[in-house]
Amino acid sequence: MTEDFRKLYGSAEGVRVFRAPGRVNLIGEHTDYNLGFVLPVALDLATYIAAAPAAGGKVRIYSEDRREMREWRVSEISAILRARHWTDYPIGVAQQLIGAGFAIEPANLLIRSRVPEGSGLSSSAALEVSSALAFLNGRPLPPIELARLCQRAEVQFVGMPCGIMDQYISIFGRERTAVEIDCRSLEHRDVELPAGITFLAVNTMVKHALAGSAYRDRVAECAAAVEGIKPHFPQLKSLRDVSPEQFESVAHRLPEGIARRARHVVTETARVGRFVSASEHGDLHRMGRLMVESHRSLQHDYEVSCAELDFLVDRSLGIEGVFGARMTGGGFGGCTVTMLQPDAVPGFRQEIAESYERRFGVTPAIYPCEPSAGAGEVKNFETIPSAGH
Repeated sequence: MTEDFRKLYGSAEGVRVFRAPGRVNLIGEHTDYNLGFVLPVALDLATYIAAAPAAGGKVRIYSEDRREMREWRVSEISAILRARHWTDYPIGVAQQLIGAGFAIEPANLLIRSRVPEGSGLSSSAALEVSSALAFLNGRPLPPIELARLCQRAEVQFVGMPCGIMDQYISIFGRERTAVEIDCRSLEHRDVELPAGITFLAVNTMVKHALAGSAYRDRVAECAAAVEGIKPHFPQLKSLRDVSPEQFESVAHRLPEGIARRARHVVTETARVGRFVSASEHGDLHRMGRLMVESHRSLQHDYEVSCAELDFLVDRSLGIEGVFGARMTGGGFGGCTVTMLQPDAVPGFRQEIAESYERRFGVTPAIYPCEPSAGAGEVKNFETIPSAGH
């Protein structure tokens, strides 16, 4: 990557390379912006940014994936408006850093991403976090503040009202470990996954246009549910505070659609705790059942699934060695995550790919979900995937 940087910019003097991973969420979907619990893992699929100081008063960014170069004068970055373009992510981060008191120095950047865009594996957070590290170029910022800053960039500049899970796990990921995040306190604990299982993400290769608008709708519907429940439980601050029993006692007082949205969030938050307990006890079948329950709730109550995701889940459950499957990410496309026996992986890959291609005429990409370390600087002895791999 350093050599590619040299070819692009003419020199690699002072170049440093930073990495931020994507993620797959094992369970706890659409609970983060309701201040509940989530259980993601950081992936070895990551976004890499090579960066070096530059003369001329400009920041130049080249994306290998898009084969596109953009540049801005440093003095103008704080006034740039959203362009609905991939550069909104690094520019939004740069503006947040300026607001936090960090000067953006003239620099050349080269982006190489291995997180498939539109897959639901959080390519946006990987780009935000790696961009922040590249702009900081070694200047310290506490990890939790880095996560908050990158989330603010996505909410305030990009315009997506996301929770903090994606940025958080990109920074706090651990090898061989899932991370249970409390999205209210922003504390976390490592959850060791039992032996005898592995996880695969299967990409539908679609992202329906409904995804962005429906996400905003769900955020608003959850807020409406809180307002509807509050008269009965005055201490309520978010749906995270409602137990399943409490919810069922007041569900009939809510509009039917709002009640279904809230039911998903309330039951999904509880499922995270049960999944963690099952993992700690090595109860693989219970873990699998909870994943399926999560998907059905997302499919019927939260209504963020689609035909492609439902097909992958249903077909996966009929393949030998599979414990459970569910959609992961925002929905309306992207990926499913499947929990299965390691020795079942070859057969699963073949069966799910052939079945999906017969049904939709598309070959799904399949990614191993190996829990990996969080973001940081890449050292000389580490290997970065080459372009196109």
